[in-house]
Amino acid sequence: MGKGDIKSKKGKISRGTFGASRPKKKQNKASKKAKASVSNS
Repeated sequence: MGKGDIKSKKGKISRGTFGASRPKKKQNKASKKAKASVSNS
């Protein structure tokens, strides 16, 4: 379980990929509200 292990969190970080062990962060509320206000007007 190290940088070479693709399935582990360390391996995902070293490769720059995302998955079950390293999920992508969801967008913050401010950016979603800004997008919604632009599309509505």
